[in-house]
Amino acid sequence: MEHGVSVVEIVMQFALQLGVIILVAKIAGEITERYLKQPSVLGELVAGMIIGPFALGGMIHIPGTHGALFPLLEGSTIPVSIELWALAQIAAVILLFVAGLETDLQNFLKYAGPATFIAIGGVVFPFAFGQWATVYFGFAEGYMDGSALFMGAIMVATSVGITARVLSDIHKLDTAEGVTILGAAVVDDVIGILVLAVVIGLARTGEFNWGTAGWTFGKAVGFYLTFMIVGLAIAKYIAGFLDWFKSRGATVALAVALAFLAAAVAEMFGLAMIIGAYAMGLVLSDTKLAHYLEEQTTAIYHVFVPVFFVVLGMLVDFRAMRGAMVFGLTVSVLAIISKVAGCGVPALAVGFNKRGSWRIGIGMLPRGEVALIVAGVGMAEGIIGPTIFGVSILMTMITTLLAPIFLVPAFQSGGSGLRNGDDGPTTKAEGGGGSEPTA
Repeated sequence: MEHGVSVVEIVMQFALQLGVIILVAKIAGEITERYLKQPSVLGELVAGMIIGPFALGGMIHIPGTHGALFPLLEGSTIPVSIELWALAQIAAVILLFVAGLETDLQNFLKYAGPATFIAIGGVVFPFAFGQWATVYFGFAEGYMDGSALFMGAIMVATSVGITARVLSDIHKLDTAEGVTILGAAVVDDVIGILVLAVVIGLARTGEFNWGTAGWTFGKAVGFYLTFMIVGLAIAKYIAGFLDWFKSRGATVALAVALAFLAAAVAEMFGLAMIIGAYAMGLVLSDTKLAHYLEEQTTAIYHVFVPVFFVVLGMLVDFRAMRGAMVFGLTVSVLAIISKVAGCGVPALAVGFNKRGSWRIGIGMLPRGEVALIVAGVGMAEGIIGPTIFGVSILMTMITTLLAPIFLVPAFQSGGSGLRNGDDGPTTKAEGGGGSEPTA
């Protein structure tokens, strides 16, 4: 707590910030959908850039409050307050839990193999391109330089939250491409953890420690596989337990509680919280409660999920990009090519046609908060400086904004994304979903 600022004042300012965020999110989303014919997530991201601490939010002072409306948090890689960042992460957990509920489990398992193959392409090419660009523009002395390694690791990141939101809004989570994108993003996250561990080890010591990297990777993979196997085995018992409660709202509240617990445990084992939340949603997606939980979480979703995207937009610092615009734009172009081609070309080899491969490549494009977190680790370790961090922000902003713009028309153009023409169920309701509980 800041000196001279009471708890009441902190809570009051947080309530004010939250009210402003939700208000501008809904206005920006409405304008984007109604007039620009684009997903509301795009408007929410731009709104965050406008009202963030680096823009209007840092200049607006409300009488009776302490400092700016959205003061810049100095000395931290996350420029917003801890309270806002925490709420944004909670919103991301809700987003991915609902995405898991909306995913067709059988379709997900069917495309798990292809998703893994696609994810590998989405790691190798971005990492190599990031290294090359950093060396070519003179920001690293060689390919094993810490800056080059970290730029590669930053390029590897995929923000499944943005793609999941868009696919959910247009009811395409259950398509072959939708479940493949989400599956590949999970694998991408696991591989990304290994890449980050290796990069930090190399940057710190100049040597690669197989033991540390193996333990980090094994722990993450082991948790995810164990969670999914055990979770699917006892899914009907979990649903039965939730259905046992007859007090109003208890079933959905406990389901959300399980999502938060899964998210926390995933983080303990080295995975992102959103992966744990998605896994819990996936476990419950094939139970009789799935459809009921989807309906009951709708209100929570529409209130809090936009907060995540506005806060994500607030992280953009345009000043950090000055002096390296050519490098930043080159990295951004390479980030687009490496994900679209790196994931799209392998998709062609595992049963998707050109249309489906394009959708998958675009779906894996956004870097979002994942790239910023990785870049933040590099800053905290002293391995990269403000220039590389600024370039990371520019690349993240461009890929995050472009993904929804291209993803929606890619799906709205119609047609199967598979070579055999069978795209499976398009929505859970059409595919058989769950039913409401007996309560």
